[in-house]
Amino acid sequence: MAARIIYTHTDEAPLLATYSFLPIVSAFAAKAGVEVETRDISVAARILAQFGLADDALGELGDLAKTPEANIVKLPNISASIPQLKAAIKELQEKGYEIPDYPEAPSTPEEEEIRAKYDKVKGSAVNPVLREGNSDRRAPGSVKAYAKAHPHTNKPFADNSKTTVATMGAHDFKSNEKSVTLPADDALSIVLEKADGETVTLLAELPVLQGEIVDATYMSAANLHAFLENALAKAKADDVLFSLHLKATMMKVSDPIIFGHVVKAYFKDVFEKYGADLEAAGLSANDGLGAILSGLSGLEKGAEIEAAFKAAIEAGPRLSYVNSDKGITNLHVPSDVIIDASIPALVRNGGKLWGADGGEDDTLAVIPDSSYAGVYQTVIDDVKKNGPLDPATIGTVPNVGLMAQKAEEYGSHDKTFQIEAAGTVRVLNKAGDVLIEHDVEAGDIWRACQTKDIPVRDWVKLAVSRARDSKTPAVFWLDESRAHDAELIKKVTTYLTEHDTEGLEIKILSPELATAYSLERLRNGEDTISVTGNVLRDYNTDLFPILEVGTSAKMLSIVPLIAGGGLFETGAGGSAPKHVQQLVEEDYLRWDSLGEFFALVPSFEKYAEQASAPAAKVLAGALDRATATFLENDRSPGRKLGTTDNRGSHFYLGLYWAQELAAQTEDTELAAAFKGLAETLAANEDKIVEELLAVQGKPADIGGYYLPDAEKVTAVMRPSATLNEAIDSL
Repeated sequence: MAARIIYTHTDEAPLLATYSFLPIVSAFAAKAGVEVETRDISVAARILAQFGLADDALGELGDLAKTPEANIVKLPNISASIPQLKAAIKELQEKGYEIPDYPEAPSTPEEEEIRAKYDKVKGSAVNPVLREGNSDRRAPGSVKAYAKAHPHTNKPFADNSKTTVATMGAHDFKSNEKSVTLPADDALSIVLEKADGETVTLLAELPVLQGEIVDATYMSAANLHAFLENALAKAKADDVLFSLHLKATMMKVSDPIIFGHVVKAYFKDVFEKYGADLEAAGLSANDGLGAILSGLSGLEKGAEIEAAFKAAIEAGPRLSYVNSDKGITNLHVPSDVIIDASIPALVRNGGKLWGADGGEDDTLAVIPDSSYAGVYQTVIDDVKKNGPLDPATIGTVPNVGLMAQKAEEYGSHDKTFQIEAAGTVRVLNKAGDVLIEHDVEAGDIWRACQTKDIPVRDWVKLAVSRARDSKTPAVFWLDESRAHDAELIKKVTTYLTEHDTEGLEIKILSPELATAYSLERLRNGEDTISVTGNVLRDYNTDLFPILEVGTSAKMLSIVPLIAGGGLFETGAGGSAPKHVQQLVEEDYLRWDSLGEFFALVPSFEKYAEQASAPAAKVLAGALDRATATFLENDRSPGRKLGTTDNRGSHFYLGLYWAQELAAQTEDTELAAAFKGLAETLAANEDKIVEELLAVQGKPADIGGYYLPDAEKVTAVMRPSATLNEAIDSL
């Protein structure tokens, strides 16, 4: 297979930015003989692929990721919640695609089949397919240098701050977890034996490999209700904002159910009075308050129910708001408040979130499951005691994350169930032996997950390698009192003996102790590698970057694939929806493509290795230097009209990249090829900037949200004729 770079088309702001940036990348790459192709893995394309209306690009890339030839640049994509999935389906139907509605409660084999197809699209469906390797994620040196020279502000907590974390601590996923390591290849089954003696097969066959860790646990619905009642009462008594923090994208089965419990708890009186009406109308608390309110218009009691919700908000604990100007609360959309980004934002803002009037206030941050809630409480306690972290002086906490081959995919896919009746859930091996069992009640949320042995071995190897190369202590964030972690610790201690660790500082600490240790070193200006499982990988690679450099979008994320290829991820996409809204309203895209700039450097280097193409390495080196200049000159998008937006940032990156290529002496042919472009772009800087600024301030038509019109988006994202001519003529 010929070497090539696959650049992914995804969703929202990253997709829009691609229409501006990719023409520059493709033109520069072509001059060096580097082949760049695209694959559409957007939520719209994935839906269409399920019904044979588009190529299965995700499946193709999943197969490619298992080969040494893989070289994939993966931009942030929508991890679709149910409301997002329904919105995407509606848009595609309106565009003429004959696809079925999402069956909320399938009642026929045909509806079951349709639901199964859509279930392959919702939630974090892309990442498990592509991540056939473990994660190496860190802030590039140029980003840290910029943050030190131009530090953002981490606000202090007030002396009397009431902000704290509320978590269950018992009867939850952490406390009920059981774990086993399989002695041989096997096929497991999961069954529910009801109290009346009926046996229901929840999962008929779960293939497992020798050495694989299998976990199972459950969250008690009754105890969740009691916890939520107490949390709501505490928020009301303390007069703080009530905010919920989940991961309804990655934990796409469990966390929307938990979200629904919180909606029902907050609006308890409304659901007691009108629950039957809402259920009859197909309006589910799991989809959030926003979906319920939007579905009331056709109901006979719609206005009455809407007034009841409004009255409940006025009478209940004060809610935190996602967008107070539009009346969007913390409970409107399950995917609006994602814990990875929402809690670090709270910490950065001095422990305050935003209320109904847009004002800031202390917050009760509700994280029902206690597995990692202590990490955030430890950070809050540290900042309260020691003051805010100073980006100008602190060290860094990069991450080595276990995620290959769907490791630790909690609360998602086909191994998470809402229990229909009281009984016992059992995990059985092929011989019929009970490996794990739990007594459960109706409504409990039961989940299992797998972690294969090869990814763990590779994870340990990557951690040791990073510790040695960076001369930095590495800490495995594992809690020996937690069932899964105890099994993982056995493997880690075994596999560490396979490596030369002399002179290296490698620790195993519980997440809370690891947080405190890393923060202490961070304040001393020292670096510490966090070596974590999959979920903590997600959390830590937002938490520390947001406090260190202001955002997680500026991280370098390399996934050395186990088969020898490379996956290069480009940062977080949590604020992408707001950026799209701003573009449509005033033709201004605030999205920062810095993550793409960083990802392309190792991608070009990988291509140089795969194709024995030294020119690709020259491209990489020039891009790396150009990105440093880009940061030094502060060319990232501004926040307001009249400043450089995403398109302007691409122009400046192209200018600096061309100048670096023209000035380098490693490849004289490339230098000559880019001399004219560098001169043209520099000479026309004012004209190009003027053309890019001229379009701002007016609405922009992109022809759709989930499947925008390519021609319209191209026109919007490439508005400078001078820049286009210079790039296209290269």
